[in-house]
Amino acid sequence: MATFLYKLGRLAFRRRRYVALVWVALLALAGFGAASASTATSSSFSIPGTEAQRAFDLLEQRFPGGSADGATARVVFKAPEGGKVTDAGNKAEVEEIVGELKSGSDQVASVADPYVANAVSKDGSTAYISVSYEVSSMELTDGTRDSLEHAAESARSSGMTVEIGGDALQVMPETGATEIIGVSVAAVVLVITFGSLIAAGLPLLTALIGVGIGVSLITALANVLDLGSTTSTLAMMIGLAVGIDYALFIVSRYRAELAEGREREEAAGRAVGTAGSAVVFAGLTVVIALVGLAVVNIPMLSKMGFAAAATVAIAVLIALTLVPAMLGFAGKRVLGRRARRAAEAEDRPEVKPNMGTRWARFVLRRPVWVLLAGVIGLGTVAVPAASLEMGLPDDGSQPRSTTQRQAYDLLSDGFGPGFNGPLLVVVDTRGSSDGRTAVSQVSQEIEGIAHVEAVTPATFNKAGDAATITVIPKDRPSSTETEQVVHAIRDAGAGINDETGAEVLVTGATAMNIDFSQKMNDALLPYLALVVGLAFLLLMVVFRSLLVPLKAALGFLLSVVAALGAVVAVFQWGWLASLFGVEQTGPIMSMMPIFMVGVVFGLAMDYEVFLVTRMREAYVHGETPGQAVVTGFRHGARVVTAAAVIMMAVFAGFIGSSESMIKMVGFSLAVAVLFDAFVVRMAIVPAVLALLGERAWWLPRRLDRLLPNVDVEGEGLRGEPAGPAAGGGGPRETVRV
Repeated sequence: MATFLYKLGRLAFRRRRYVALVWVALLALAGFGAASASTATSSSFSIPGTEAQRAFDLLEQRFPGGSADGATARVVFKAPEGGKVTDAGNKAEVEEIVGELKSGSDQVASVADPYVANAVSKDGSTAYISVSYEVSSMELTDGTRDSLEHAAESARSSGMTVEIGGDALQVMPETGATEIIGVSVAAVVLVITFGSLIAAGLPLLTALIGVGIGVSLITALANVLDLGSTTSTLAMMIGLAVGIDYALFIVSRYRAELAEGREREEAAGRAVGTAGSAVVFAGLTVVIALVGLAVVNIPMLSKMGFAAAATVAIAVLIALTLVPAMLGFAGKRVLGRRARRAAEAEDRPEVKPNMGTRWARFVLRRPVWVLLAGVIGLGTVAVPAASLEMGLPDDGSQPRSTTQRQAYDLLSDGFGPGFNGPLLVVVDTRGSSDGRTAVSQVSQEIEGIAHVEAVTPATFNKAGDAATITVIPKDRPSSTETEQVVHAIRDAGAGINDETGAEVLVTGATAMNIDFSQKMNDALLPYLALVVGLAFLLLMVVFRSLLVPLKAALGFLLSVVAALGAVVAVFQWGWLASLFGVEQTGPIMSMMPIFMVGVVFGLAMDYEVFLVTRMREAYVHGETPGQAVVTGFRHGARVVTAAAVIMMAVFAGFIGSSESMIKMVGFSLAVAVLFDAFVVRMAIVPAVLALLGERAWWLPRRLDRLLPNVDVEGEGLRGEPAGPAAGGGGPRETVRV
């Protein structure tokens, strides 16, 4: 591996103009494709293998033209204090809005008059107009949204309170100015780390090129592959972070090689051959974690993982090719003035131990205390994770200042908490001898279930072989009681199926939420087993050890549980919520934990590979285990610290997003990197290695012979001369790839 990458780095350095031209051309082509593509819509959401999804599919088959996946809106009216919406003046105003909505856009499928559809509260204070659209919310035109908002605004002039709920007002998420602040912080950290504007600018430039290509390709293929509107944002978040970090490690190793007196081309080759090997395996762990999301069998989540993994793969390729090419353009200006003067001086002053060296020696003296402090600290932060509640967001999780949240509250006050989470029961009567009797029996069974507020009369399709029944629970959609209602209907449906042959299925947003959360819970352990297992094998090949990969996996689990604890404390309990712009607390988004686990695992292995590879390199080259730990920290601690701060800044930049999932993922990844880099990798890892000693690098001989020797520590490059003499030749082919 080191030999191949060494040659690749030198080739890219020599042919830098061609390499740069190829990447710029790819960026231009991807940008042209993105500019030519139609605007991305929201990804179709499906949960294969669940009852809610089977019911949804049945609706599309038996009730064609019903726009089951179309956008919806509820225009909610509340009469002034002491008045009613049934008063003549208010009723006339509402009916006028009904007519205005019907003619306001050709995307409207249907508009339900509240006085005909029985959509008036018992006390007469509240009513709502249901609007259905033929297309999804992301496909609605600005004109359609404007007509909806104009209708509500004109009704407010009559003195009534008018708010709009539903997904019709949903728009593309905004990341906010904090994303720019995150990149700015990354730039400042790079300047401080390298002491050179050229060296600091290289990782930023190459990372932006990689992210530009990745996001442009996602945008160009969004409609073709049904990628959805948030996929590119998540890919940008991850691609930008790893792109900067991977380039940072290559540039840092290049500067170290120059400081040892090697010629520029040789330094570039050795930087790619050593640090580049770590980049390859670190990138592989991230890709494994993201692609592994496919085991959950949620198409939307799988596509997000594949898209982000492709962006990471591009970041790896850029680090191995474009970065050494750009180093060729930069020359020795990649070193700061002070470093250049030190390199040119004949009598170099003795270098004092840096902070990484002093910290490693401190840990080696007190490994037990450092280990206990790290484990107990993260364990304390992880305590809130035991109270984790998962769910999908609805209008009730919106900030109180939004019209969607105010409409949600008006409906809850006027019709009851469960009105915002109706259940749709679909009855397939093809297997029944008397379909109408079976449907009537279903309605009677549901009316007798506890916590059911109301059951609407059944609606049959034209063929008469399917019917729908709307069930209004007494409690809010995310409550335990509503979940019990769903399970009770399904249990009753199983008995009716045995008696009559009619199949009873429960769907709707609330049922989909329950099924989705259950699917996430069921998939978490298999996903962890697959990802951790594959990464364990990969790290065993890299480090040629059994205990080092095991320590890496256990450290990851500790940091990810602590990160989940922090997420619960902020987004569910509301601790420091205002500091992070969380206006409304509630259940943690169902897909967030498993997505966070995948991404954080890959990133955690990044730091493990970058830091421990340097220790492994020192150990292979003859140092004792303790000396190897100090050497690894002397060369890697500052760079790993800078990489972690950069990644935290990039992720934290997405906390300003208007999309609740992006905000939550940005926070969770930022805090997970904080815990993993500074507590697990910087404290727990050296403490464990100090306690293990020689045993840390033990591998059974039979297994050692079976595993391929990828030479990630660059042993194959060790015999090559340094300095000018090394410029013309390459390393000997002494290792297996």
